[in-house]
Amino acid sequence: MSIAVYRAVTFLATPAFPLFLNRRLRQGKEDPDRLSERLGRHGRDRPDGALIWLHAASVGEANSSFILIKRLRDAFPGATVLLTTGTVTSADLVAKRRLDGVIHQFCPVDSPLYVRRFLEYWKPDAALWIESEVWPNLITQTHAAGVPMALVNARISQRSQRRWGRAPSVFKRLMSCFQVVLCQSAEDADAFRQLGAADAETVGNLKFSAEPASPDRAAQARLDEVFGTRPRWVAASTHPGEEELIARVHRRLRQRHPDLLTVIAPRHPNRGEEVSEILKGLDLPHVRRTLAEEPFPGCEIYVADTLGELGLFYANAPIAYVGGGMAQYGGHNPIEPAQLDCAILYGPDRSNFTEVAKQLEEASAARIVRNEEEFISELDILLNDPEVVKQRASRACEVASRNQGIVERVFDRLAPLLEKRVPSS
Repeated sequence: MSIAVYRAVTFLATPAFPLFLNRRLRQGKEDPDRLSERLGRHGRDRPDGALIWLHAASVGEANSSFILIKRLRDAFPGATVLLTTGTVTSADLVAKRRLDGVIHQFCPVDSPLYVRRFLEYWKPDAALWIESEVWPNLITQTHAAGVPMALVNARISQRSQRRWGRAPSVFKRLMSCFQVVLCQSAEDADAFRQLGAADAETVGNLKFSAEPASPDRAAQARLDEVFGTRPRWVAASTHPGEEELIARVHRRLRQRHPDLLTVIAPRHPNRGEEVSEILKGLDLPHVRRTLAEEPFPGCEIYVADTLGELGLFYANAPIAYVGGGMAQYGGHNPIEPAQLDCAILYGPDRSNFTEVAKQLEEASAARIVRNEEEFISELDILLNDPEVVKQRASRACEVASRNQGIVERVFDRLAPLLEKRVPSS
């Protein structure tokens, strides 16, 4: 489908989009008080002065953007940052961060009408897109409005590469709207160039520059108290299918480690009840954090079904399995547990963080577990030998530390684009 055809189809579909949003609202995927933002209407007043727009699709991209927002605010203190995302969980995350000089809005549905309404009101001076979400109307209409654009921390999965390979002219046209394309890895940059983004370059993964989470001290002290000296590990950012696997792994390991406590933090915290039902079906005693429940004698699983608290559990557990790699979701970011001194495990699908995985594996800082038997074997080694845990965690922390300057590399590439439109003071 060409961009012109896509624009025509989405224009004709505009009357149906409110119905689509209302269905998402019933599913809990939209904020009822802010639904008009998805139609391009503003939920906040635009402040005077320069405005830098960052678009981040969801939680992962928003997390990537925070360190860049801080750098932008330092360089352009008089400018406002408009941060758009598309999910309720990402909006909650942004609200919890209480970012100074930042306005959050939900991004408009990709209808030409809604996009025009959004752009005409906010009038951004520059637009930075984080990672990989591609909305043709939003991209092309922003470019047509004369707004300088950059694609930051760009990545592309093999599946997306194959899909765009069937429409290279469309991809090339979309990428031509960006004056700067900064990729996470050399593989990503090669893929972008093969698809027509001739100027794509590698600067590294912006997530490496993110400041380590600072867990709430009171919450951490309470966890230390209720967890005590029990051996424990955290399975973070898990997806359907992985929780059953983790439960089986736990049941087998508790025979060797009778006091073992497993923390499960689902990728989407609203799945807490679903995870609880899985554990009930397997007769595994557990508690849920959202219900303010604390481990009781005989409790084996702690379901951490809250948003924005992963750092708390990484800081409290010396071993972390980072999910998404067993369930074929491409895996999730292992940088935060690396920064917080965890020995790291993840599944075989690490397509979302190939360069990070390469560095961690070359440093012997992370291990891949391909099935239940490997999972049990690796965890058993770590639970039996704190020195091995310490060595792997130290190597992971070194990998994270030596990459923390990536935000400066990113900013150096963006500065010429921004300085033309945004005053530095």
